[in-house]
Amino acid sequence: MNRALAQAFPDAHCELDFTTPLELTVATILSAQSTDKRVNLTTPALFKRYRSALDYAQADRDELENLIRPTGFFRNKASSLIGLGQALVERFDGEVPSTMAELVTLPGVGRKTANVILGNAFGIPGITVDTHFSRLMHRWRWTIEKDPVKIEHAAGELIERREWTMLSHRVIFHGRRVCHARKPACGACILAKDCPSFGLGPTEPLLAAPLVQGPEAEHLLALVGL
Repeated sequence: MNRALAQAFPDAHCELDFTTPLELTVATILSAQSTDKRVNLTTPALFKRYRSALDYAQADRDELENLIRPTGFFRNKASSLIGLGQALVERFDGEVPSTMAELVTLPGVGRKTANVILGNAFGIPGITVDTHFSRLMHRWRWTIEKDPVKIEHAAGELIERREWTMLSHRVIFHGRRVCHARKPACGACILAKDCPSFGLGPTEPLLAAPLVQGPEAEHLLALVGL
């Protein structure tokens, strides 16, 4: 299944826009209960105004809240970003650390966020268990676990460590584009013959095809002969 996903999504990547580990950390915090698209619309002005950990540590709360308001839960997120800046300045010389143990001590950073940072900012393999990843792990019967950490470990036991970050991207891409929560495009899915949950969505290819989303839709449909 991983090989098929690699064929379907050879260019899968983190869909948050960033240029530095700090920018990715901030963007990932903002993405909670939001969408990558909305975050990417918000961060250009934010990153222009706040360029360093010290900038966030010394941020004017009202100004920061107004900038990140479109991502939702802006008051809590502002607290996390200010706390993040302060922690980085006080404990890490203003730099984002590159270990799981250190990252999860930062305000607003849990294990999922840490894995995003490790895999995409530092090239250290990590599995990101978001709602899409969790849903597909259960549909594929890769695990019956509900706890994100246990899901992460279960997937990690099945796939080589060097593949962990790309696996995360591919699974999340597949969940966003094909294997939707409410109506998966089963009849237009490259994994159909191997999927134990085939039939949750339309199995007729011509009915399933319109459900496939994203810029890769034409490529994905061609892979299944549509």
